[in-house]
Amino acid sequence: MKMGRILLIFCLVLFPAVSYSQQAQLEKFLSDSSMIHSSVSLCIIDADSGNIISQYNSEKSLTPASILKLVTTAAAFEMLGKDYTFKTKVGYSGDIRKGAKTLEGNIIIRGGGDPSLGSENFPEVYTGFLDKWIQDIKAIGIRKIKGSIVSDDSYYDYQTVPPGWSWEDLGNYYGAGAYGLSVFDNNLEIHFKTSEKGSFPLITQISPEQPGIGFTNLLTASGTGDNGYIFSAPYSNSGWISGTIPENRADFILNGSIPDPPLFLSTTLSNKLKSSGIKVSGDPITTRIKPELINDNFTLISETTSPPLSEIIKVLNHKSVNQYAEHLIKELGKVYKKSGSTAVGAEVIMEFLDSAGVDTGGMFIEDGSGLSSLDAVNSGEMVKLLMFMKRNSSSFEDFFMSLAEPGKEGTLKNYFKDPVFESRLRAKSGTLTRVKSYAGYFTTLSGKEMIFCIIINNFSGPARKVISGIEEIIKETILNR
Repeated sequence: MKMGRILLIFCLVLFPAVSYSQQAQLEKFLSDSSMIHSSVSLCIIDADSGNIISQYNSEKSLTPASILKLVTTAAAFEMLGKDYTFKTKVGYSGDIRKGAKTLEGNIIIRGGGDPSLGSENFPEVYTGFLDKWIQDIKAIGIRKIKGSIVSDDSYYDYQTVPPGWSWEDLGNYYGAGAYGLSVFDNNLEIHFKTSEKGSFPLITQISPEQPGIGFTNLLTASGTGDNGYIFSAPYSNSGWISGTIPENRADFILNGSIPDPPLFLSTTLSNKLKSSGIKVSGDPITTRIKPELINDNFTLISETTSPPLSEIIKVLNHKSVNQYAEHLIKELGKVYKKSGSTAVGAEVIMEFLDSAGVDTGGMFIEDGSGLSSLDAVNSGEMVKLLMFMKRNSSSFEDFFMSLAEPGKEGTLKNYFKDPVFESRLRAKSGTLTRVKSYAGYFTTLSGKEMIFCIIINNFSGPARKVISGIEEIIKETILNR
């Protein structure tokens, strides 16, 4: 008897709610050539009764990729609240000599952990925020600063990226870390002009400009795909770019991460102050470089408040923004244990999961975003968490709406396009090399609400084929339950 048939009979006996057609679809998926060497953890439950509808290795811990963001954002909703905000403060140390309109001291930008400061995702909140700071500085009579523009980035620790992240990721936009003072999503654009195959692309622009930072260009032009990578470490002043980018492009953009966002922000504000007619005598600096500048001598000038947490998480889950998730895990550590580190934040999340009735025995949280290959969860406990949020969370509506709709937006824009999924499914996806995962909620044709999670590690063959198999498993449940 084939192993798939043994599995089918076992599941039908052990879980009588599981239909023959559903297990047959699962058996077909697992027997595909691309899945022979893979590990799979799958669980679908009825949201009302909690009964298992379909499962396979639901207790097996696997690398989850970005569906780990559901754990982080659930904890943030429950422990910080949907209306929680972050504040960035601008003030000064020293004294203002009114007659001379001179500050004998420093302008200080005091970070408060805002993951979205200056982000294009929230133009209604941040457009012109730097100009507002300058206006407020001028409003108290300062026209000359005998000191520096200081970024106080001491709110979190200085381990800006988790230790388990791949070196290949760090310089790219999705590898941007979490700083006590982040800005512009910690992202930069490197523009290139390319010509024929095998030629060397020319860097035409870096936006925003990164004074004092240089990139060695080792790229070549080839084909039509983006296989270019930026290699740079946090706080570094140099890096390199290698791989291939499309040939014959007038303007091709690689998206990278700003190596030192706090220093970049103090430099940017210093330059804008000078352009506005305010003299600044000292060089821009950060408290990481000069910790002696951290003190209580701070007089508030201006304050910038973030969007509410619900809005930040909506962008986080729709677009799978790693940097936002890394901020939230640190914020949980900061608020609950007075330590803005990833490791302490992970402790807080594990305690939240315990309180939510989730068995954390097989869960390993190394970051907030799922970018680390050292993270591990299982589908059975993930659906328990999603069930907890549905049944117990006062923020469930916001949590649910933060998940992408298929075929329309975010990370599901190009998937689940069959009409059967329209207005029936909300989910978070996860992708790493040889990892595919999905978790969320869907409604069957008969109106039953379902909660699901599927995690696949080490599949072979094209990812599109694996995704199609996942779509068929969920479609089968929608049509036949």
